[in-house]
Amino acid sequence: MKHVIILALSLFIVSADANGQCNSENLSNQCIPKLASGFNFLKSYKIDGTGGSKDKVEYSYVFTKGTQYMINICAPAQPTDGIVVTLYDSNRNKVATSKINGQYIAAIAYPCNATGIYYIQYTFDGSTSYCGGSALGFKR
Repeated sequence: MKHVIILALSLFIVSADANGQCNSENLSNQCIPKLASGFNFLKSYKIDGTGGSKDKVEYSYVFTKGTQYMINICAPAQPTDGIVVTLYDSNRNKVATSKINGQYIAAIAYPCNATGIYYIQYTFDGSTSYCGGSALGFKR
């Protein structure tokens, strides 16, 4: 019985440690008020590269023609800790990225010209934490 309790406690400690490494939900929540003035919050995204074992994290969202969208990034080491957001249209054509001329920017704005599914992809370009959060906003 004593060994079962010790084993159960050991498993709890290991799982708590694994989950505590990346607090992407907290970082996502920090991104919401950082949307530029005039943008309304739509959705937050967790960016968890599980310590480097994932090379990308991807989400999709339906964008509407005539609407401007903003996607920002929050990371433990500011401004972006090497996290790059790239936006692709429904045909997987790159339409915007947060890495411009080797520089990382914390947000991208995209004026949507065609309604459809867009893919929001986060990659880790030299990231040390592989952890972040993001918020998507819109304005018309």
